[in-house]
Amino acid sequence: MYRLNGELTPQSGGASEAAKFDEAEEGCFRRAMAVAGRQQAKSWQLRAAISLAHLQRRRGERGDATQRITEIHDLFTAGFDTKDLREAKALLEELC
Repeated sequence: MYRLNGELTPQSGGASEAAKFDEAEEGCFRRAMAVAGRQQAKSWQLRAAISLAHLQRRRGERGDATQRITEIHDLFTAGFDTKDLREAKALLEELC
């Protein structure tokens, strides 16, 4: 739910509003990663990290999301043809 809340955060308004929304979005994605990590829900954790990486890329930042995606991606031993893992791999290739 945290990740979806971050995805649904409005992206309109001036620069100061956009910065507030970006901070709110980032907080949602980080909370989503933390909750999923505690629950050992790798797929949900990966989705939240991907969302954070997209946000950081949109802001022109490198951030820590790329490292997070790599760490979570490396935990998987199967299912590499799933949408989430394919997206993670493509994003890593693009950002690295």
